[in-house]
Amino acid sequence: MSLDSNDAFNPQTETPLLATLQSCVHKPHAPFYAPGHKHGRGSAKRLVELLGAQVFQADLPELPELDNLFAPQGVIQQAQALAAEAFGADRTWFLANGSTSGVIAAILATCNPGDKLILPRNIHQSALSGLILSGAVPIFVQPEYDPHLDLAHSLTPTAVATALAQHPDAKAVLMVYPTYYGVCGDVATIAHLAHQHNIPLLVDEAHGAHFAFHPALPIAALVAGADLAVQSTHKVLSAMTQAAMLHTRGDRIDGDRISKALQLVQSTSPSYLLLASLDAARYQMATQGKLLLEQTLQLADEARSRLKQISGLSTLQPEQAGSAGFVALDRTRLTVTVSGLGIDGFTADAILNEQLGVTAELPSLQHLTFMISLGNTRQDIEQLVQSFETLATMYRDREVGEAGEVEKAGEVLQSTLFSPSHLSYLPRSPLSPRAAFFAASETLPIAQTVNRISAELVCPYPPGIPVLMPGEVVTAAAIAHLQAILALGGTISGCTDLTLKTLKVVK
Repeated sequence: MSLDSNDAFNPQTETPLLATLQSCVHKPHAPFYAPGHKHGRGSAKRLVELLGAQVFQADLPELPELDNLFAPQGVIQQAQALAAEAFGADRTWFLANGSTSGVIAAILATCNPGDKLILPRNIHQSALSGLILSGAVPIFVQPEYDPHLDLAHSLTPTAVATALAQHPDAKAVLMVYPTYYGVCGDVATIAHLAHQHNIPLLVDEAHGAHFAFHPALPIAALVAGADLAVQSTHKVLSAMTQAAMLHTRGDRIDGDRISKALQLVQSTSPSYLLLASLDAARYQMATQGKLLLEQTLQLADEARSRLKQISGLSTLQPEQAGSAGFVALDRTRLTVTVSGLGIDGFTADAILNEQLGVTAELPSLQHLTFMISLGNTRQDIEQLVQSFETLATMYRDREVGEAGEVEKAGEVLQSTLFSPSHLSYLPRSPLSPRAAFFAASETLPIAQTVNRISAELVCPYPPGIPVLMPGEVVTAAAIAHLQAILALGGTISGCTDLTLKTLKVVK
């Protein structure tokens, strides 16, 4: 949907919100409104030294000229309309609380307390928040699972069709597209299945905001028939961190209910730095998107090709697509399997980050995942490849000189990396997430929690996919999976005891 900026008049070259913010910055006046730093004059010196003075001058509230995010009638309304056109939506909402607020609002807008929502088990934790706040009952569907790579892919149409047949009273289907690893499911067929049951398809498209702007990328969810898509414009495009968008298409979802839901989960003091960055990111993609993504794809393809040739490494390839839960791969997402070197992803991540100056987006047990976007350069790719060459050499040297250590490491990997993933089974859920969240609980030693109902979320982050949710039965496999992540240097979030020596369970 990239537009030619040489047209006689192209409305996508306009940035109404950004331009108005700029004019407000330069308007002389005495500020008697929040924020308290008053255009940076009262900001802490150390912070000004880091960020510069100008950013504080643009840190403005909802002045009359700047419109109101919850009741837009001026420049925000104009900027959202331009975004809807650029991203192929009928209507777009700007989000200053990230895709998290958009996913929660999508559930609140489509499900009442007690309503059923069909969704994959490998959802982001924001969907769990939506379930708790809405009172919706999850109908979890197992995503397609690759036991060799220990990767969960997407929902399959067959699994969704089965869930719809078993739960014809479901109010919506939610899917993740693409996954954190760039794997895309059959969103078009799943949208068709949902529409056959007269319910909407909601898509967590947080990692797919760029799909609409280059034909070599997977099809955008809205184009494929989704009724709603939430996108993290900051993740793969150029908006500032926490800036996102919610798009709808068609008439299956009540737009007014979306607006009301967003008022519940967004701040009444949204950052105009974030909102203006959405306007600018839309303009950039609408006028230059295809060119920028062409360059990005070339860099990603080069990295994938060169890394594939390093002994002990393998990469997730577009050619591996072809199953019902893996119909396409976002080529800008690079997943490198490092277990062939005799190490885990957390160890590799630490070495790359601390010694070689390369930082991954996501370390996991077998893999490292890298996000290659329009901000990356050829120098970045060169440093990435050279760092992996150094890493591989380090472990080849170990193989010669320290065979005992490598064998010992292999035993550890065999008991962790290749154990059944928490996503290869479906835990029982005797209680809804909301019921378990509000239930009376008790804290027990972790060994005593097996077969009890979890009262809290336990989530390795990133990727933010819960291993245990409130309302699910705690299993030994889930505990083993989490303990392996901690032992190998990973982190967990969401629960009270981050060492996982104890866990809260329902009384």
